[in-house]
Amino acid sequence: MDFSGTYKLLIVDDEPEIGELLTYNFRKKGFDVMTASNGITGLKALEKFTPDLIILDIMMPYSEGIEMCRQVKKQLRFSLTPVLFLSATSNQYLIRSAIKAGGKKLISKPIHMNDLIREVVAMKDRN
Repeated sequence: MDFSGTYKLLIVDDEPEIGELLTYNFRKKGFDVMTASNGITGLKALEKFTPDLIILDIMMPYSEGIEMCRQVKKQLRFSLTPVLFLSATSNQYLIRSAIKAGGKKLISKPIHMNDLIREVVAMKDRN
């Protein structure tokens, strides 16, 4: 499975280790990846990068993931872009809020890379 840069991912997570892990593994599979460390820098990244899918942490400083998702979905050019949430929370209110904001799915941390890659590929195939 090699996507040779044809499928673009924006990864927004405030934990540098997670961002690096995801970037490394998705690039190894051929994905074109851009990262941001919070919702504010994530929205700025969208000014110059048009992802096919956004991987978004729920709980981040400055602008949390649910709010970023709401803002992304208000933009016509991103209204159909799938958002996959990552979170270590088990708070059902936050999980429901993430889906209500426009998230397609939530993956729990700790992340199992093969499962996450399979989910991203499945979401790609559905769109």
